[in-house]
Amino acid sequence: MMLIASLTTALAVAAVLIAIGYRLFRTEGSAAAADITSLLPKGARVVATGVAGDRLVVTLDIGGATEIRTFDARTLKPAGQLKFVSEP
Repeated sequence: MMLIASLTTALAVAAVLIAIGYRLFRTEGSAAAADITSLLPKGARVVATGVAGDRLVVTLDIGGATEIRTFDARTLKPAGQLKFVSEP
């Protein structure tokens, strides 16, 4: 009986240590810092910035028209843009 209890305890401790080791040494980690320059049209100004999920959202005012540009928060690559213009 003592042998069964000892093996069960050892198995439980090994499982906990494996779980801790996996969490510490998995390769995902954090992304490396990136220096990226995004060009804005002349006269554009940044109205607001924010984070939505895994996206960075930048709101721009370009000559009276509003534009929203989104970037992937990890890689900072452009994910899309949305333009709002008034009807003529």
